[in-house]
Amino acid sequence: MKQTRATPARMTRTRMATCALALVALCQVPHQAARAAVPDLPTRPVLTLAVAQRIAAAAVQQAEALHTPGVIAVVDDAGEVIVQIRMDNAFMRASGTLAPGKARSAVMFRRPTATLEAAIAGARPALVSAQGFVMMKGGEPIFIRDRLVGGIGVSVDTPDHDEQIAQAGLAAVK
Repeated sequence: MKQTRATPARMTRTRMATCALALVALCQVPHQAARAAVPDLPTRPVLTLAVAQRIAAAAVQQAEALHTPGVIAVVDDAGEVIVQIRMDNAFMRASGTLAPGKARSAVMFRRPTATLEAAIAGARPALVSAQGFVMMKGGEPIFIRDRLVGGIGVSVDTPDHDEQIAQAGLAAVK
């Protein structure tokens, strides 16, 4: 039997192949361990763009019926804007800030902003010190199957119209 002598090149290729296989094996271990360690997390409903658009469209329709153009905003459960519509001839320039602020406030407090406005005017005036929130009528939280998924905020001409238009938007998903 002929004995072959290991050359440096052959030894290098063998070492490289062995190292490559070892590296692949080492990379698989943490990946498999991480996959096994992932906890079973609960799922939650989210407000999709299509549903947010449907809510906003219903609110716009109500605003048009009342002849009260303004701004309508729909936010997700973190208060981030999904849809914001500034209707032609919007009454107030501040509406572009107020509408998403009302929606965000409704989400963060999990209640209509009319409730917050009433609390400030009544038994809880200290609520006005909560910075970054809009405590005015026209913000409504959006609950689907009893889960908070977002909020709608409206700023048109009067507080009652704001509230009425926001509620019309909510009706699109009830």
